[in-house]
Amino acid sequence: MKVLLAVVDAESFAAGARVVGMSPPSVTRVIAGLEARLGTLLLARSTRSLRLTEAGRRYAQDCRRILLELEEAEELAAGGTLRARGNLTVTAPVMFGESFLMPLITEYLDRHPQVTVNAVLVDRLVNLVEEGVDVAVRIGTLPDSSLQAVQVGSIRPVVCAAPGFLARVGRLTQPEEVLALPVVMSSASDLLTAWHFQRQGQAVVLHPQPRLLVSSNQAAINAARLGWGLTRVLSYQAAQWVQKGELEVVLQAFQTPALPVNILYQADRQVLAKVRTFVDHCASRLLADSALHAAAQG
Repeated sequence: MKVLLAVVDAESFAAGARVVGMSPPSVTRVIAGLEARLGTLLLARSTRSLRLTEAGRRYAQDCRRILLELEEAEELAAGGTLRARGNLTVTAPVMFGESFLMPLITEYLDRHPQVTVNAVLVDRLVNLVEEGVDVAVRIGTLPDSSLQAVQVGSIRPVVCAAPGFLARVGRLTQPEEVLALPVVMSSASDLLTAWHFQRQGQAVVLHPQPRLLVSSNQAAINAARLGWGLTRVLSYQAAQWVQKGELEVVLQAFQTPALPVNILYQADRQVLAKVRTFVDHCASRLLADSALHAAAQG
């Protein structure tokens, strides 16, 4: 496994051989023997390049995890203190990652110099197992799975607009009033295209037709801040602008129940030090952030 990873990281049999202190022919024989035992090609070779096959990519990923687990097991057996190390892949929605996760990642990296982080910020559901992700932030109700979840907050979809806009059109008193006003809508989230409300325990679902459709939540917020119209985003996305007085949340009496914010990680195997320390670090910070506790704000 170590020989394979040395070749993969060096992108060369000769350079990988130097890393592990072996001759290039010996390294070639090791890789060939490994492929023969597994019955599959791990490395696609040509005269100019060396790359992992799909099977090789998955195998190399497992090799890194197994070797790290072995090192940690040996440290524990020897009575040592586990050190967080290795590459950590984390994922989160784009705006959440940019606003909340990036400051936590930089703090974490300062404290753990042997860890590198790959942050995948995307507005889609990432499969942790299939995509090799260690930690994920998820917003919404979780399906039953083998993943371990730590809830760090709760947020709501909110309708908001600039105070100046509301001064011109009047404060809204019923959800249906949004249908007569200019709306800017983001196509980045499926949570926000249908506008859900609750009135006296009954669900109210509206489908406003946006005059302005944008591809990011931040663009929708910026348009609303400029006084152009109403928008509907998640409460954490608008929190700083509400606090600054640039946006005002309307129709709060008709809000739907809060959505949980969870940190997820795989718990069906030994939890590596890099995962455990990162989850603990993020959970402690996010639990203390008022922007992620819309349920408590009413």
